[in-house]
Amino acid sequence: MTQKLAVAVIHGMGNQTEDFADAMITQINELCMPVTAHDVVIRPVHWTRVLQQEERTLWQRMQASGADLKLPLARRFLIDFLADIIAYQVTPHDSMVYDAVHTVLAETLRSLAEEAGERAPLCIIAHSLGSVIVSNYLYDLQHPHLIPARAQAVMQPTPLEQGDTLALLYMMGSPLALWSLRYRDFGTPIAFPPPAVHDYYPAVVPQWVNFYDPDDVAAFPLQALNTAYASVVTQDTRVQVGGVIEGKTPLAHLAYWTDEDVIRPIAEGLIGVWRAVNQAQS
Repeated sequence: MTQKLAVAVIHGMGNQTEDFADAMITQINELCMPVTAHDVVIRPVHWTRVLQQEERTLWQRMQASGADLKLPLARRFLIDFLADIIAYQVTPHDSMVYDAVHTVLAETLRSLAEEAGERAPLCIIAHSLGSVIVSNYLYDLQHPHLIPARAQAVMQPTPLEQGDTLALLYMMGSPLALWSLRYRDFGTPIAFPPPAVHDYYPAVVPQWVNFYDPDDVAAFPLQALNTAYASVVTQDTRVQVGGVIEGKTPLAHLAYWTDEDVIRPIAEGLIGVWRAVNQAQS
């Protein structure tokens, strides 16, 4: 019996639907299945659902306020996108949204551990604000006193759920560099690769790859932040995503999901880990 791989796909800001990752998942499966069969188990992390009702309520109250608010479409856009960033921030007295979002991620990893195996090599693919969420989540795992109680209640002490088997981390259009401004000398990244991953899979070569399109004004390289990031980020990969028009504008931020320059390296990474794990076990 071969060892399965577990893949979590996390979206960024915006009013995302549950099928946000379907096209990407289909493409990855098409590339992987000839080699891995059904051993790549992919699950989306649809975290924005924790905010959708509150954002609708906010918009309804603003509409009912009687205020003469100009540019309603632009305002609704800001609620759908910018509000996610603001709400996710922890305040001195409240971390409700942060905790709820991390609980959704914990639930997804629990599901992956059940389906792919508690020791399955883990891959995380994160877009935009999702990359910040993943960075925070993994950092909390590496400092367990920071894990929200709601997320802890969902988690089991499996290697996958503790982040110990994280072999591949892919970020797309990541604004993590902007978040680093909150910290002295642009902060401390997560420990990567996790110290325990080679205890489970010594033949695996872990990778943290950051895909960025230079036309995507929200995306930045990570290795240039400081020596700590340079030592853990495997590669900042420059890509040109999107069509002839959108690919030359900031709309490129939305175009990573199905671009071959992003999907193919991810699939190749998964196949590489699958081979390393299963050849070592054979």
